[in-house]
Amino acid sequence: MAHSTSHHRHDASDGIVRPRPVKPGNPAVLRAQGEDGGMKANGGPSKLEAPASGLSRSDFTSARGVVTPNVMTSGRSTPLPPDAPPSALSLSSARKQIRAQQKHRLFPSIDYAARVSHFDPKSDYRDFRGFFVLFWIGLAIMVLTTMLRNIKDTGFPFRVGVWALLGERVWQLALTDGAMVLSTSLSLPLHKIFRNSKGWLKWERGGMAVQSVYQAFWLVLWVNWPFMLGWTWTAQVFFTLHTITFLMKMHSYAFYNGHLSTTEHRLSALDNPESASTAAAVRYPRSSTHLNELDVSKEKKAHQDEEEALSELREDLALELTSPLGQVTYPQNLTWSNYTDYILVPTLCYELEYPRTERTQYLELFWKTLAVFGCIFLLTITSEEFIVPVLHDASIRLNSISSTSETLLIMSETISLLLFPFMVTFLLVFLVIFEYVLGAFAEITCFADRHFYSDWWNSCDWLEFSREWNIPVHHFLRRHVYGASRPYLSRNMSTLVTFLLSALGHELVLGCITKKLRGYGFLAQMLQLPIVALQRTRWVKGKRLFN
Repeated sequence: MAHSTSHHRHDASDGIVRPRPVKPGNPAVLRAQGEDGGMKANGGPSKLEAPASGLSRSDFTSARGVVTPNVMTSGRSTPLPPDAPPSALSLSSARKQIRAQQKHRLFPSIDYAARVSHFDPKSDYRDFRGFFVLFWIGLAIMVLTTMLRNIKDTGFPFRVGVWALLGERVWQLALTDGAMVLSTSLSLPLHKIFRNSKGWLKWERGGMAVQSVYQAFWLVLWVNWPFMLGWTWTAQVFFTLHTITFLMKMHSYAFYNGHLSTTEHRLSALDNPESASTAAAVRYPRSSTHLNELDVSKEKKAHQDEEEALSELREDLALELTSPLGQVTYPQNLTWSNYTDYILVPTLCYELEYPRTERTQYLELFWKTLAVFGCIFLLTITSEEFIVPVLHDASIRLNSISSTSETLLIMSETISLLLFPFMVTFLLVFLVIFEYVLGAFAEITCFADRHFYSDWWNSCDWLEFSREWNIPVHHFLRRHVYGASRPYLSRNMSTLVTFLLSALGHELVLGCITKKLRGYGFLAQMLQLPIVALQRTRWVKGKRLFN
């Protein structure tokens, strides 16, 4: 692991990667790596799984923590004769090491590793915590001032209008939410049917269509459920956001395992290569590639003969069926305990295995849980005191006038009064979700990768902001929307499809608030594309002024 530039250095042996105190030019620098470039599990030594070519792990040696074969070649070079000089053996070993480091998986995977969040006390961004504490002091002053004013005006420290709204039908919400989450588990038995099928239900034939139809039916059912029960907009927004979250989790689980089942069938078919397809394995975009940087240049490999090509294909397919940390191989993951664990871990992209911490820190879990309720309390105070009264007053004034100029004046004044409370609301929502709720579930499940957001406050364009303020959703869209569409669409069309899907999700949430589909959220989201195009021009790109 690279040494920190902070004055207070941490022990690099704990296996945790901390964000750098200075924003790197390439955000992918936050990717967790050991000193040898390998991923670490639970702070342990780096590993690279051995290819399924009949060799055991003991047949592999490593000069720098990278596992390389001793006996057989990778199928990409001419085997050396037994009496080759040591210099030739050294050069061959070096080439194999480099190729092993550069190999990436077929399906776009996420680089999970042990990382802390920016506001964690162990982060190298901790020098920023002074402003973080100042933010909380300012909110404490706001709450104290509000309490004193309410006691003076009404005799009570708080108003209870929003609290009553939040508490309405809460048990009905909890039971429905549990049923929604439980209904996603049908993906596991469905996948087992697809995997064991020899006919049209195989994943690459009809299985993918069956899963897609189920997901569409599932989404329509649960989005309409709150409308049928007549819930308040607060309960409906929460449930809709949770529904979209589990739709993404279910889709990632089903489609990644579907890809693995196809890979397993193809690897098994190669036992009889005369009747099996020996076409090269399709490689999707790498997970570390940004949306605006991907190039579709095809990997050109020169095979010396058909036997070497077949050996390499087997190696690629076997590597795909093994987790990046080397502990789990498909289909060992098709268990209820694995699915339950995936439902609880704070990520939207399924992997066979995730890096873990050694144990749950219960004191840290207690503080994060307490912070969740504290943020909800502050959100309620902000809405009750600074948002609802302004909107109520503006509604009364707008109903009593007919002049266009006065209408515009009232709307401008209302917007200006709402800007600061909306900014506070945005920051509190960001903190409660990405720092505290996800952090609490990470503690419960010992999920080591706490990199749920990056320093989005330093972003210079919308594209950079969109991939740094909500990293779990960015990973999902890049992997399952953008990355999946790149083999069939151009880069610009894939970007358009990604933004289109994101815009539809935002419009759905706004529709739950207003009970109407006006298209405002969709339009605002899609307007980011021309803004991004403008920010990519030579007059704006790289300039921090007004960005």
